Amino acid sequence: MTKSKWEREKINIKDTKYPLLETKLYVPQPRPDLVQRTHLIDRLDKGINHKLTLISAPAGFGKTTLISEWISRSEIPVAWISLEKGDNDPVQFIHYLIAALHSFDASIGQSALTMLQSPQQPPIESILTNLIKEITDISYDFMLVLDDYHSLDEKQVHNIVEFLLDHLPAQMHLVITTRVDPPLPLARLRVRNQLTEFRASDRKVCRSCMGVWREDQTVKMV
Repeated sequence: MTKSKWEREKINIKDTKYPLLETKLYVPQPRPDLVQRTHLIDRLDKGINHKLTLISAPAGFGKTTLISEWISRSEIPVAWISLEKGDNDPVQFIHYLIAALHSFDASIGQSALTMLQSPQQPPIESILTNLIKEITDISYDFMLVLDDYHSLDEKQVHNIVEFLLDHLPAQMHLVITTRVDPPLPLARLRVRNQLTEFRASDRKVCRSCMGVWREDQTVKMV
């Protein structure tokens, strides 16, 4: 099977000079035996013009599966980070963020990396400001997925994501999947119509749409 342009782009892990796992930056492939959740996919499409898409639901909802299915249908380029407990280190989180963005342009984040490696490291806000300036040079719309955000509990990392949201470039869309709501300004985003939300109840709605299927047909959803 021919890989898309974005799958062929090599993520320049070595340029970060930090021990990163490249597999954490791979977009999971959707399973071929799943029922297509067209209703939810349509909502994801409509929410792309908002700053943030939040999928907050317990294990079993199929959060990662839903996003990977959406991505497989979409033409929008994607940067992906599968988060783990070890990513609570703010410096490591920024390194992964830059490495993910390298799938678009290997020069993104070079000034931020230099600042991170400085013996007298400047404030994180200054580093992020430089990074965002470089992100604005990307000439097309794209999205960044932070999968399993519930793995993070470090306030500094949440502050990084909040700063990114507050200053998000117009061509960038952020997607977060999590088991619990993150400590981000969701109320403010909701009031400003900058948030698309998916909850556990949305799966029930999706199941109710399956009445058109024959009763003896096996349906798989994760």
